[in-house]
Amino acid sequence: MTILDYSIIITYLMGVVLVGILVQRRAQAGIDAYFLGNRKLPWWALGASGMASNLDVSGTMINTAFIFALGASGFFIELRGGVTLIMAFLMVFMGKWNRRAQVMTMAEWMHFRFGKGLQGDVARIIAAISSIILTIAMITYFAIGSGKFIGEFLGIPAFWGMSSQFWAATLMIFLAMIYTVTSGLYGVVWTDVFQGILIFGTIIYVCILSLTKFSLPDSFMVSIPLRDGTFQTVQTTLRAWTSVIPKWHLNLPAESSYSIYNLFGIAILFYLFKVVLEGSGGTGSYMLQRYLAARSDRETGLLSLFWTFLLAFRWPFIAAIAIMGVSMGVHGNVISDPEKVLPIVVNDLVPMGLKGMLIAGLMAAAMSTFDSTVNAGAAYWVKDIYQAYLKPDASKKQLMRHSRGASIIIVLAGLFFTVFIKNINEIWGWITMSIGAGLFIPLVGRWYWWRLNGWGFAIGTVVGMIAGVLQKLLFPNAPEYISFVFASALSLIGMVIGTYLAPATEKSVLEEFYKRTRPFGFWGSIKNVLPATTQNAVNIENKRDRISLLFAVPWQVVLFLTMMMIIMRRWDEFAWLLTLLVFLSVGLYYSWYRHLSAKVNINEGGSTAE
Repeated sequence: MTILDYSIIITYLMGVVLVGILVQRRAQAGIDAYFLGNRKLPWWALGASGMASNLDVSGTMINTAFIFALGASGFFIELRGGVTLIMAFLMVFMGKWNRRAQVMTMAEWMHFRFGKGLQGDVARIIAAISSIILTIAMITYFAIGSGKFIGEFLGIPAFWGMSSQFWAATLMIFLAMIYTVTSGLYGVVWTDVFQGILIFGTIIYVCILSLTKFSLPDSFMVSIPLRDGTFQTVQTTLRAWTSVIPKWHLNLPAESSYSIYNLFGIAILFYLFKVVLEGSGGTGSYMLQRYLAARSDRETGLLSLFWTFLLAFRWPFIAAIAIMGVSMGVHGNVISDPEKVLPIVVNDLVPMGLKGMLIAGLMAAAMSTFDSTVNAGAAYWVKDIYQAYLKPDASKKQLMRHSRGASIIIVLAGLFFTVFIKNINEIWGWITMSIGAGLFIPLVGRWYWWRLNGWGFAIGTVVGMIAGVLQKLLFPNAPEYISFVFASALSLIGMVIGTYLAPATEKSVLEEFYKRTRPFGFWGSIKNVLPATTQNAVNIENKRDRISLLFAVPWQVVLFLTMMMIIMRRWDEFAWLLTLLVFLSVGLYYSWYRHLSAKVNINEGGSTAE
């Protein structure tokens, strides 16, 4: 790092804080402005902000680790969450379903679905608490990854018993908190747009650098992590490493922490099954917040499409960094820790000046993830606990004070738990395959099963959360599919038992929910509240959405892989992937995109979703 590099980074940090401060006045109107931008933010800004928030440093480091160690096949491991395949579901129908509720948070949505009686209250409180817990886990994940990355460059010493990584993460978080706390979603979105431009420039530069300066031999060595914290080098070939067709079985050493992926074909099928269930249940946190802030059904589709397109550029960037990391091993020592490939490549292979730009871009990615997560998480305390139950008559000033205070407390809790987590994959695997698995079964049931009531949702969620924690404590090294099945199965049992131990939700509540949301699934007589002509229109819309999903899911996967094959120079695989991408794009256009402008009635009075 030179003075020029530090100057670029300092200029970036000052710029992003300035952008946040400039828009803070817009966020002072109340919590609707603070958390949703008064639903007046343009779709392209929401989409660009979503992309910047998804492209976090922690995720980029773990994804690069998998590509470095396993080649193109490593992409398929991240179907579990890192590919963000849930975007296909949000693009086609989940985004508009959520927006139609016109609520601020997923917890507030529980009143819309289960009513404002006791069962609705219990479901709302449990949803808020579980969302706050998951937000804290995500802050921990963010802090570990950003600390590992930034700690490589800033040279912050360890003191007060805390590592240099901890203090590097603390510095990043403090800077992001300045504009997140002061300007809410306005600050989050517009700083994300600013940071997204920097991120995009960084991606283009690294991809060009990899294509023009680095090539790999026919055979080379990579490294894989072992369970005892050490690493082992293994040999692979260029053709095998760049092959986009995954093997059914991997021959990784049993002592490797990646050996849980040896049954690779089964793992991929399992991840796809998990994604389908998870996508069908919707999302929460900052991703959901973008849809609740959207201005219309049409704009939920447009922001999703833009968001997904921008995310596609993440994978050639990851592939480029992995290639550069492998190249270092060809000409010297193999990088031992795959999770440190990203910072080592940036530190050793990027020239002066451009290094500062690249680090600033990756800091932007880290901060955009953090600010979105914190802003969305704080809303659950302010809207769903403090205002809803502790102080319903709270003034605007009190609500704003709690919004800022909740943000700070959530961050401090997330930093505290970094002391107990060893690596990025450990916390990410637990979030996606254990605690996440314990939460999403009730999230799926709420859309498609009319009989699910608030008690069933609450009990299923609590049991799932407890199962996720017990798994971490009792068998932390279990294969991910075991963790997933354990948590989700117990959650399902709890949900069904809780549902049938209590009466169904009031019919009037269910009818209002269905009139406005129009989901497909098991809705029995509830659906009959709509006139026959409207029922027919709903059936047509639902059928079209289901068909569109068959195009959207493979379209997103193929789009990402096609982009990655350019950097890996596998022109044979690029050719057939591009052909498939064109076919899927045409199908998606006719089944989904050309219908985006159609207005959808959401109640018998004739008002529309647009």
